[in-house]
Amino acid sequence: MPLLQEGFQIEGFDASEEMLNYCRDACQKRNLSADLTLQTFEEFSYGKSFAAIIVPAGSFQLITDEVAAAAVLKRFYDHLAPEGRLIIDLDPIGGILAPPGPIRSWTTEGGDLLTLTDNRVQTNHLAQTTLSHSRYDLWRNGALIETELELFKLRWWGVHEFRLALRDAGFADVQVSGNYQHGRAPQPEDEIFTFEAKRVTA
Repeated sequence: MPLLQEGFQIEGFDASEEMLNYCRDACQKRNLSADLTLQTFEEFSYGKSFAAIIVPAGSFQLITDEVAAAAVLKRFYDHLAPEGRLIIDLDPIGGILAPPGPIRSWTTEGGDLLTLTDNRVQTNHLAQTTLSHSRYDLWRNGALIETELELFKLRWWGVHEFRLALRDAGFADVQVSGNYQHGRAPQPEDEIFTFEAKRVTA
């Protein structure tokens, strides 16, 4: 939203039509417009190149296969203009392996209560993945109305490992910052790492 509000032309995609609709609604409420399409990391395609590609909030870690992740990085590279930049947020290992937090809750517009409980059921240190069950419960007047279970799998990356992955995809000038403080090297206590890399060839 901030980039749209600053006047930048933005295009985006997601594998979920529901999430795209949330984004469209948020844009409409702010009188903003963005070109949004239903696509996946593995198959997205545009007939143009971009000055920047941004993958926020650890979304890249939803690609849990290392070979598939490398292919997506190359796909990003191919969709950037010369000197274009790729910016990716990754959660550090500590955040992914930390014990689940408390139950989160929200009140819906209709006054119902929505709760979210996370339970990690598998940690594969060799594949560097975790699998969690995210349970959503809808409550009305103290009674459970509906439950949904989401399987949530993530892959974690070491800082040096991801630098190498970016370079293998063709990127140069790789920089890593901690907690959105551009130019500050990551620290063990940081909650997010941001990688920035450049396409330097035509």
